[in-house]
Formats: sequence, C-alpha cells, structure tokens
Amino acid sequence: MRPRVFAVVGRGYGDEGKGLATDFLASLFKGKTCVVRHNGGAQSGHTVEKRSGERFVFHELSSGSLSGADTLWVNTFFPDMYKLSEEAEDFKAAFGYVPKIYAESDTPITLIFDVLLNMAQEEKRGDGRHGSCGMGINEADLRVRAGFGVTLKDVFSLSFDELRDKLLRIRESYVRERENILEITSVTEYIDLLYSDDVLNNYCGKIKKNTAFVTLVSDLEKFLSGYDTIIFETGQGLLLDADNEENAPHVTASKTGLTNIVSALSRTSLEFDTVFYVSRSYLTRHGAGPLNHESDPSFLKAYECDQTNVSNEWQGSLRYARFSSFDDFFAPITADLKSAKGAKSALLLTHLNETGGCIKLAESDVSIKDLISEAGKRGISKVYTSSSRFSDECVLCYDGHK
Repeated sequence: MRPRVFAVVGRGYGDEGKGLATDFLASLFKGKTCVVRHNGGAQSGHTVEKRSGERFVFHELSSGSLSGADTLWVNTFFPDMYKLSEEAEDFKAAFGYVPKIYAESDTPITLIFDVLLNMAQEEKRGDGRHGSCGMGINEADLRVRAGFGVTLKDVFSLSFDELRDKLLRIRESYVRERENILEITSVTEYIDLLYSDDVLNNYCGKIKKNTAFVTLVSDLEKFLSGYDTIIFETGQGLLLDADNEENAPHVTASKTGLTNIVSALSRTSLEFDTVFYVSRSYLTRHGAGPLNHESDPSFLKAYECDQTNVSNEWQGSLRYARFSSFDDFFAPITADLKSAKGAKSALLLTHLNETGGCIKLAESDVSIKDLISEAGKRGISKVYTSSSRFSDECVLCYDGHK
C-alpha cells in the first residue's frame, strides 16, 4: 500500500498555524509518519501546543515530532547545521529524546558566511530593512547558484581540515566579492566576524559534530515507501514566495507553495492525497512590506498575545489586518493549486477564538457558513477550524464528500 501524502501550506505571510496543522495531521493516522521539510531553513518558527501542556517551537525539526513523526530534509531545504544542536538539545531536555532526522545527501547547507552577510545587509538598511529574519537563506541560495555550494555530503565526508579549507576558499573567492557588491564594509561588527579564523574553526568543528543528529538518504522513493503517512511541511506563506513580484523585495528566497513538493514527488511514484491550506481568520505579517487594511489588533474580539512571534530587531512587531474580500482570500490558493493539477485541497482556518468565530473581511465580518459556501464553489472539499492554540482541538466543519 502506498503512503498517504499531504502538504501543509500557509495562505498568507506566514504565522498562520502551519505547525498546529502539521501536528494535527501527524496525530490523525496510525503507523509510521514522516514530515518533510522542503523550503527555507532555520528561520521557520512553527509552534505546536497540546492540551496536555506540551509546547515546542520548531525550526529545523518537523512540527510532527511531538506526535512521533520522523523528519526528512529534501534537497530544496537549507539546514543550518550550526544551530541544529540547540534545537535538538532543547527538545531532548523537554521530552527526553531527539527525534530522528534524515536528509538527502545533496541538500545544501546555510553557512556562517550567509548569516553574517544577511545580518550586515539588514543592519546597513536601517529603517529600510526588508524584514529578513537574519538567518541567511537568501544569501545561501545566491551562493549555491553562483557555484559555491556546500552539501551535507561534504560535511559528512570531508575531514575537519578539508572542510575548513573548502570554506576558506569560498571566503576568499566569493564572500569578499559579495561584501563589495553589498557595500557593507562599514558594518564592522559583522565584517570582523566574517573574516575571523577563530569563528570559522569553531563553526567547522560544531557542524561536523552535529552530523551525529542526521542520517543521510540516497534513494528518496525507497526511503519514503517505508512510511504510512508523509506530510510536506512548508515554511512561510504563499504571499512571501520568491516569485511574488507584488511583494518584492519583501519576500523569502524560497518557494512557499507546492513547487518544491511537486518536484520532490516527481522523483517518486507517489501522488498527493490532500493539500491543506492554513490561514488565520484574519491576516498578519511579521516583517516589512505592504499590508492592505492594516490596523492595530483592536478589531479582534479577543486578542491573545502571540508567544512565538514576539517583537525582534529583525522583523519588528507582528502586524494585523483584515482580508480585502473573498476573492482576495482565495486567490493565492487558487494560483498555487495550478502547480499540482488534480490534487484535492482542504482549508484549515485558525485563531477563530480571537474573532468570535468570524472571518475578518474589509467590509464586514462573515460567518464560517459563508466561508464554507465560498470554499465549495472554488473546489475546496473540506474545511477544518481551530478555536484554540492546541493542535489536538481542530474540528472538521465541512466535508464536501459527505
């Protein structure tokens, strides 16, 4: 029997509840579950909280970990091997074990150079920051495209000296030129770290050590065929997709919809079961860029302080808005589904406890019943709702197949 295949995709600018959705799906089915991370990297912050009191914010581990799922990084993900041990050790301290992490051997990694270049750029931009998390994903993507990639296979197979020498060559051949292009020489706080041999030696040692948390995979289909359920967990949201010109330059460097997932599945004989699109009952954005109908959160009936998306120096504070219209709400979903013709789709609407069970549109509040009607007209067969922060309290409100 072939595995069930699901995808979890954010409808907006991120922070919709993708961690909640992933854990909800991982807990639904018996048997072995693998959650696949396929875009972005450690900048994701997906929160899972259960009624029993378990809570964790996931970055590189999958959000299905609390429900016993394994994690797989495919080769469109950019893991940060330096930061990995922090998350793994935090999880072990809280729950007594480290979830299994697998990865394709040709997966490119984010380097310390990428992170420092990213931070220096944002520091230089001052009030004109793009809203980056400072985690170096765009810089990593550009470096790989320029022919200076470093893969997990490199980290595993090269000796410490060989790995350090490879990174030294990248620093001299690529990083110096990138520094000049970005004109960030004056940001000495980060430039000093960028060329510190002590920093580089420490970095190489730590990422070599952290390979102990990861097992490499060479045959994607063979590996995935060993599971009963596969869930592709997406970072960020559709409105932050790298190709979203309307929001440029305030976008991520990765594909935030089905593109990477379709590409990965094309290397196997597997097919989608359902794509779950996740949205709050209102719109948020954490970072710079346009946000129509933006206002303070007073339009919410019961505002809950967000424990994950706290104000920080890179993204500022979480921003709030209403959706312009139903057409506006469904447009990103409709466009994304074109990448996977024939795939069934479902909608999970979160944070309904903050809106009194309504969806916040610019002209008026609308009911779940009205949303379900609109979803059905647009080919979305199931609608789930969440009125709490707990992943084990999602409810199926509408099943178009019944």
